[in-house]
Amino acid sequence: MMLLGEVIVNGRVVTELGSKADPERDHIKVRGKLITPHRQQEKRYIVINKLRGYLSSVSDPKNRPLVAHLLPPSARRGLHPVGRLDFNTEGLIILTNDGEFTNLLTTSGRVEKVYHVKVKGSPDESQIERLRAGITIGRVRTAPAQISLLERTREAGNTWYEVTLRQGRNQQIRKMFDSIGHSVVKLRRIRIGHITDAGLAPGHHRELTISEVNRFLRTSDAPNPRNFKKATARNRKPRRADSKRRAQTVR
Repeated sequence: MMLLGEVIVNGRVVTELGSKADPERDHIKVRGKLITPHRQQEKRYIVINKLRGYLSSVSDPKNRPLVAHLLPPSARRGLHPVGRLDFNTEGLIILTNDGEFTNLLTTSGRVEKVYHVKVKGSPDESQIERLRAGITIGRVRTAPAQISLLERTREAGNTWYEVTLRQGRNQQIRKMFDSIGHSVVKLRRIRIGHITDAGLAPGHHRELTISEVNRFLRTSDAPNPRNFKKATARNRKPRRADSKRRAQTVR
């Protein structure tokens, strides 16, 4: 079932045999059925401004520091990271115990992620245009990206860019700039959808508000069937009324 892609843990398809999950902390589905339902608990959503040198995982066999370690011990239980940031990447990451919310934010194309990227040297415009259009990494072509110049540093001749992605492949930004010969020196995520790092110092965290969580749900591409039915019903009523008035006019 794992090799067929029928096992989902925390919103991600798991195909690697031997992968582990904690039934007390993780949201596990097999063939769309929740097999380890959480006990009734309050849904929690915490955004952390991750420091470099922390792993975006719920565990690590090498005992490296985890992003959850930036929270007090009493606040960590049951939370998992939404998506990943590389070990050496800084910036925003959300932790939650809500598997459906995780699936929403990690589904490609739904939520923008914005990064500030410092690269070695100064790529020319034609190289950046290639990255904007999408390039092939391995056997996969990256989706188009928004890339804008922020500044060129005088002391080392390096360059800062702002990169906006809707697709989040493993180490995508680092591989993109490697492909044009300008490796990434520093990388930090400054925005996830409408959530920014404004006022949140590195290593610090805060709870998302109800309105912030609901805004992610409202901006989801997934249609709401109930709203669709209501809208369809509203659209049909005027047509029936118009037909009746036309019939009366003919008489």
